[in-house]
Amino acid sequence: MKLLSSTLVGAVAAIHVYIVVLEMLLWQKPIGRRVFRTTPEQAAQTATLAANQGLYNGFLAAGLVWALVGADDLRRPVATFFLVCVALAGLFGAATVSRRILLVQTLPAVLALLTVWLGG
Repeated sequence: MKLLSSTLVGAVAAIHVYIVVLEMLLWQKPIGRRVFRTTPEQAAQTATLAANQGLYNGFLAAGLVWALVGADDLRRPVATFFLVCVALAGLFGAATVSRRILLVQTLPAVLALLTVWLGG
């Protein structure tokens, strides 16, 4: 179970690293606009906001990596905190932006959280 838990926590961290790259580096590029369904004009107007959002996603990724490489006694509480943050952000995003965020962000975080608490 620990391998599954670590794999899922790592996957959630990787998803957030990908989001960081999209929001901070590729926001105004065709791939960023396609993923977030924005026009060139919308992307240009919101680039600073997206970069700020990307930075916060970076903090989530960093916390999840900390849960994977940190001291064993901190693994569960650190993973729990950051996975709950990801799940809540995903719920908010699904309610305010797009329901697909439930599948991309919330579901992986909840699955990882379950494995952390079921013996990971």
